[in-house]
Amino acid sequence: MINEMLNRIEINPDIMLGKPVIKGTRITVEAILRKLSQNISVNEILQDYPHLRLEDIQSVLEYATAAIGMEEVVLFAGGRA
Repeated sequence: MINEMLNRIEINPDIMLGKPVIKGTRITVEAILRKLSQNISVNEILQDYPHLRLEDIQSVLEYATAAIGMEEVVLFAGGRA
């Protein structure tokens, strides 16, 4: 599953300032996540971007899940600085 994601998502400093994109496009992971968060269906996204495949959208979700999973949260106890 991770290998499939890595085959479909790329980070290249020369494309969209290094934001993760769907490989071979300038469509950012962020743009797809934003559309999904605005209740735009996967089918609508695929209609808007006919060169994308369902696997591309799934890879965006896998990438976001992996990125959040690696995020480190540090809680500070005590008062204000």
